[in-house]
Amino acid sequence: MTRYYKPDLGANPDDPFARDESGKLVRRSYWLDLTDQSLVLALTHGIGANLTGDEKRAHLDDIGRQHLVDDVCPQEILPPE
Repeated sequence: MTRYYKPDLGANPDDPFARDESGKLVRRSYWLDLTDQSLVLALTHGIGANLTGDEKRAHLDDIGRQHLVDDVCPQEILPPE
């Protein structure tokens, strides 16, 4: 099952990450109206900066912007053991 970010809607009822009870993105048009560059900035330095990599990937997949995963979620390189 995909794990989307679940914002605290009590603190911010207009959160653009809000989803309905079936998991559908409520403010989908907000995300679809952003350019790729604006979306990358929003998820790396803006409102989505604190999301985990998995949450960012799931969000990008949901809005049809999988091609931005490498820009938003840089690969972690682990040192050799």
